[in-house]
Amino acid sequence: MQRESDLYPPLKAFFEARGLEVKGEIGAADLVAMGGPEPVIVEMKLKFSLTLYHQGIERLKITPQVFLAVLRPEGRAARRMIKDNTALSRRLGLGLLTVRARDGFVEILAEPGPYAPRQSKPRRKRIETEFARRQGDPNAGGATRHGIVTGYRQDALRCAAYLAEYGPSKGAAVAKDTGVPVATRLMAANHYGWFEKVTTGVYRLSPDGKKGLADWDGALPD
Repeated sequence: MQRESDLYPPLKAFFEARGLEVKGEIGAADLVAMGGPEPVIVEMKLKFSLTLYHQGIERLKITPQVFLAVLRPEGRAARRMIKDNTALSRRLGLGLLTVRARDGFVEILAEPGPYAPRQSKPRRKRIETEFARRQGDPNAGGATRHGIVTGYRQDALRCAAYLAEYGPSKGAAVAKDTGVPVATRLMAANHYGWFEKVTTGVYRLSPDGKKGLADWDGALPD
C-alpha cells in the first residue's frame, strides 16, 4: 500500500462486516458509513500527522462516531508510536484504526467516545508527596541551568550544607539538625556523589559535594 486510497477497500469491508453501508468521498469525509444510530466518518492517512487529528476533530462537529485510519507503522519505533497515538485519540474522543500493509487487516485500537481516564492513585500520591517535600518554589522561573530542583535534591543539599559547615558527622546528627529524617540513607545511597563514608554511620562532604553546593546555590529557601 503506497497510496492513501489503498486504505479504502479494507476499511470499506471492515465496516460492511459491521452491517453498515459504506461510501467514499462524501462531502469532505474520506469514508462515510450509515446504518447505525449515528453516521460513521473515517479520515484516512498513510501515517499519523497533526493534520489527520485536525480533520478528525472537525468531523466531530458532524457525528461523535469519527475514526482515524492509518497504515500500520512498522520498525523499531512503531510500538511506541501506536501506543502514544492511541492514547491521544482516546483523549480527543476519536476512534483509531490501523490497516496492515501486507494483507489489509484492519485492527481497531480505540472506539470513539468521551474520554474518561482512570485515575492512578500511586501517581497522585507521588505528586502530593513531592509537593509537600519541596521547600519553597525553586523552579518558579523554569529549571535552573543545572536542571529541576526536586525535594530529594533539596534534602541532599541540606545534608551537604551541614557537612560543609560542621565537617564529618554522624547521620543521626545530620538528620536531627537538618530536619531530613532519611539523611543517613540518603548519604549512604550517594546518588549525586556528594558524600564520602568515613566510618559506619559517619559521612563527610566530597569534592563533588562542594561543587554541587556551588552549582545549586539558591535552590534552598532562605
